[in-house]
Amino acid sequence: MADDQQVSGTSAENDAPGSRIDPKKPSIARVYDFFLGGKDNFAIDRQVGEATLKIAPDAPAAGRANRAFLRRVVHHLAAEAGIRQFIDIGSGLPTQGNVHEVAQRVAPESRVVYIDNDPIVLVHGRALLATNGSTTVIEADIRDPESILNHAELRARIDFDQPVALLLFAILHHINDHEGPGAIAARFRDALPSGSYFALSHFQNPGPSMPEVSAQATTAEKLFNENLGTGRWRSREDILAYFGDMPLLEPGLVPLAEWRPDPDEFVERGITYHTFVGGVARKP
Repeated sequence: MADDQQVSGTSAENDAPGSRIDPKKPSIARVYDFFLGGKDNFAIDRQVGEATLKIAPDAPAAGRANRAFLRRVVHHLAAEAGIRQFIDIGSGLPTQGNVHEVAQRVAPESRVVYIDNDPIVLVHGRALLATNGSTTVIEADIRDPESILNHAELRARIDFDQPVALLLFAILHHINDHEGPGAIAARFRDALPSGSYFALSHFQNPGPSMPEVSAQATTAEKLFNENLGTGRWRSREDILAYFGDMPLLEPGLVPLAEWRPDPDEFVERGITYHTFVGGVARKP
């Protein structure tokens, strides 16, 4: 996840990522870390986070719901679907229940490639994965799919002759309409072999059917674009289009907490409940 400048930043593999961390500029990854109760954030990130809480007091619950959704999806794909390769684009700051932790708990041989372009994500990710040879984090821009799909480190770990799980959690809603999020999603879908899975979570504006929630989504979108570069709360139809003709697993595109919840999982139904949705599709 990244703001407008960070999303568009080009890879600089020879630069030390830490030297490019700007503590005076808010970062979506660090604001998200703040919502999750992490410590890898700066005063400017907490300032933006506090402003967000005035509009959506349950924003931290939305962050937690997204992480819980990720864990359930990865566990299902590893344990039930037999997937052993995962690409997580827009991975954000490492926190409890990362993709490799969930997948490798089921199958230690699972290979995971994290992709982000926030320097602080790269610093923490590389430190976390220093001793994990089957998992890596690379710097790349989602708006340049070819730079990801052809990246040497990704190709060293991911075999596109075998099924792959492509994870786009909370990233496409940070791509502006004119930047072609639909074309980006299509390029990644096309690269997946048969039997692969495509999973995403995305901010949603439910429209006239939920006027109060829709108004909150519109206000949140304005705040994001004023402070964090880009943020789009799209319609259900727009989000479904990202899956192309790949059939969705049950229960389809739903509020995050409704995707195959654990029996004892606590659900927080605040105002953001219907503005953050997710789904998983399988490529025939």
